[in-house]
Amino acid sequence: MLAAIQYVQTGDIRLAYIVGGFGTTRPLNGIQELGVIDGELVVTDNDGARSTRLTTLEAAAAFVGATPGLPSSAYPPATPFSAEVPLSIDRTMARVMADWYGLADAALRRFADQVKAPPASPTLWPEHFDIGITLDAVNYGASPGDDLIDEPYLYVGPHAGPPIRNAFWNHEFGAAITYGEVRSIDAAVAFFGDGLERVIALSRS
Repeated sequence: MLAAIQYVQTGDIRLAYIVGGFGTTRPLNGIQELGVIDGELVVTDNDGARSTRLTTLEAAAAFVGATPGLPSSAYPPATPFSAEVPLSIDRTMARVMADWYGLADAALRRFADQVKAPPASPTLWPEHFDIGITLDAVNYGASPGDDLIDEPYLYVGPHAGPPIRNAFWNHEFGAAITYGEVRSIDAAVAFFGDGLERVIALSRS
């Protein structure tokens, strides 16, 4: 819903990590930021912040003063549009995922700084809900899990696919390590750096 509202007003679907959850990246009509924090919808405007518990998409849109639903020109939706279906929010898991995105956001920013890339603002892409940056035709990021890997994971994904298949380049899209293998920003930065070094080494061979 956040991406849909932002897209209608700005043509931009990109979201971003914010402490405790995620939010819009562009100013909206009368709204400075629209986010989901600790499992609640939070609207920040000139009068401050107000929040509401997430119950349905219809109620959330009404709270914002918007029409629910994703325009067909944005991107193919991953789930059916059911505005009145109750939303079941697991607050414990919401906090776990917010921490995961926070770790990834910090690691991506530090990694970009270490390799002297332009200042990076990691994007949380709403269509598959991974957060990442792209440097020299290689995607670096973090996923909440998907049909291929059923737990959160970090990835290094060259646009041309993995240069070879081995213990590091362990998936058809590139390399991945799972949530259980990385629990610190330093470890995440090291993984991204390892991927970059391997891409550079193979390009020179």
